[in-house]
Amino acid sequence: MSDRGTKGTSDEVRQFTIAPDDDGVRLDRWFKRNLPAIGFATISRWARTGQIRVDGKRARPEDRLAQGQVLRVPPGGEVSGKSPRQRRELSAEDIALAKAMIIRETPSALVLNKPPGLATQGGTKMKSHVDGLLDAFVEDDDQPRPRLVHRLDKDTSGVLLIARTPGSAASYSKRFSGRSARKVYWALVVGVPDVREGTIDAPLAKQPGSGGEKMHVDEENGQVARTRYRVIERAGTRACWLELEPLTGRTHQLRVHCAAIGHPIVGDGKYGGQDAFLTGAISRKMHLHARRLIIGTPEGKGGGQETGGAKLDVTAPLPAHFAASMEALGFDENMSDAAPIKDEAPERTPAEKKQAARRHAKQYRKARRGERRTRATSAVTAERKAKAKAKAKKPGAKGKPKGRGK
Repeated sequence: MSDRGTKGTSDEVRQFTIAPDDDGVRLDRWFKRNLPAIGFATISRWARTGQIRVDGKRARPEDRLAQGQVLRVPPGGEVSGKSPRQRRELSAEDIALAKAMIIRETPSALVLNKPPGLATQGGTKMKSHVDGLLDAFVEDDDQPRPRLVHRLDKDTSGVLLIARTPGSAASYSKRFSGRSARKVYWALVVGVPDVREGTIDAPLAKQPGSGGEKMHVDEENGQVARTRYRVIERAGTRACWLELEPLTGRTHQLRVHCAAIGHPIVGDGKYGGQDAFLTGAISRKMHLHARRLIIGTPEGKGGGQETGGAKLDVTAPLPAHFAASMEALGFDENMSDAAPIKDEAPERTPAEKKQAARRHAKQYRKARRGERRTRATSAVTAERKAKAKAKAKKPGAKGKPKGRGK
């Protein structure tokens, strides 16, 4: 967020120093983040009339700001009836729950260990969820509200990253969508795969008639979905412990893929039916846990949105029911460090592929221009040589003999 120490009142000219968190953001987006009561029409009018200045120069809404620049904002401009978002009132129990989930804090992020049964976002008849608890981390009105940048299913536990500011949210979202974030899950599944380590490649689509609530494998119309898996330990043929690493981010991907190979996640009745439940001391809750997250942080380059060299590496402890099932099956947590299975280049997103194609086309056009210039130069040189050669063959081309003295 930009420096608010020079904010002043809306009846005065205001000046803001662009903070690291807003480095690279568009001017109109800066207003939406920092002065949301000022509408886009007002911003455009101020820009046209030269009332908005960046380091003393006129600026357009689409111009990008840089850390350390000084932004001049004229008085007024607030839209009638438009006010900053009101903080949600939370009970003491809600605040205690939110604080208890924290397993790591950094300048750009809060990392939570989400318990099973708590939804990430609200929905129909969904009153309790992580997004509704984020006001517990806001200390004062000038502090931005933390933001979700990815999700976990309601019954999935484990690492959930929350961005502290709009700038860090944009940075982390870019890493998740670009597949540079590495996520490793632990799961207990029914039975044991014949192949101990491999990749499940099965396109997924919404299942017809489920209202979008359920996914299924669709080889013809489904979206690409790939998951690496590795068997860590087995309990005879009854069950085994898997490491799962999603290479794509489809809804319910891990759950559908495990069921598709005939080994549903223990407790996942939605995709495994009655076969997903084990007898004895094994809990009927779902046994899928986001164990580890490795992701680049924006702190690496001054806190802006550029990809820095710093890495956030977080491991979340197992929930009680999962740990008890592990013990009942004789599995030792120390058998796995939840490391990514292979360190390969992540799959590129459609946007990245399009950008790479544009770069290739630009390089190709540049090379072709160079070829044309070379051909043109060669043609001119050849023409000059031909003319010189023809001139040399003409009579008298050798010049007059030198005169002799009398």
